[in-house]
Amino acid sequence: MQFHYKNTLSEFSSWSQKLHATDWLLFGKNLGKYLSLDETSLSNGELYTILTNKQARGKKGAIVAIIKGTKAKDVIKVISKISIERRNMVREVTLDMAGSMNLIAKKCFPRTEIVTDRFHVQKLASEAVQEQRVRLRWEVIEQENKAIEKSRRLGEVYKPKLLSNGDTKRQLLARSRYLLFKSKSRWTTAQVVRAKILFERYPAIEKAYKLSQKLKNIFEKNTNKDIARLKLAHWYNEVELSEFKSFNTIARSIQIHYTTILNYFNNRSTNASAESFNAKIKEFRAQFRGVKDVTFFLFRLTKIFA
Repeated sequence: MQFHYKNTLSEFSSWSQKLHATDWLLFGKNLGKYLSLDETSLSNGELYTILTNKQARGKKGAIVAIIKGTKAKDVIKVISKISIERRNMVREVTLDMAGSMNLIAKKCFPRTEIVTDRFHVQKLASEAVQEQRVRLRWEVIEQENKAIEKSRRLGEVYKPKLLSNGDTKRQLLARSRYLLFKSKSRWTTAQVVRAKILFERYPAIEKAYKLSQKLKNIFEKNTNKDIARLKLAHWYNEVELSEFKSFNTIARSIQIHYTTILNYFNNRSTNASAESFNAKIKEFRAQFRGVKDVTFFLFRLTKIFA
């Protein structure tokens, strides 16, 4: 049945883009005014750059282009097959912080507004907080290992000290992972207690958490671009005073993408549609239990979404 569908019923054998499908696919008629540019993996870690039309809302007509790899020159070459007149109609392209994506957008859509996705910026800050937690957790594990070895030498049974909520220090740092991703208002009762103990014992984590939340609040609570610019400047000053190496790296990354990050406040546009589309691809791939024939997989994918 599968063989008959693939070779007869599906029209796969007469597909016009079959010969170059594994390298690139282009559906210029799906080009819209608001686009998302992202990368995804189809099989075995092979990356593809995908350009999607936001106005299609992840349904038919969503895929504009799928190009193998992430090299800017390869992607630009394919997208440039669409006439410059049509490409100049694009008003906005959202993307992540990758330099290649930014170059692709600038070269292919010279008259459009480029927006760096706010969630990629916030993700960097969250990872910086987790870096502090993980570093301290390894220190606690090392201390606990030494204490266990000492107890064994003395012929004693090692009993870790319990904190007021019943966690050991090692458990406290392990179980605090998820609460550090969330705002205080979304903490459960148990997480409020755990956070209080965590911040009292490890003030460096609290400091990093507050910096991360302040950056998040700039995006969530400001609609005016000029006010957001001022708030970001204040945030930079706090980062410099904190002396956190990872946060200073984030601050420099933001400065490099300063204009495109601030463009978010014009329409509050994000790359969420691209992330949602990637999730659909992964679900589609899971239904096939992996991708054995990439060309046929792309054919099925474009039948549904292009």
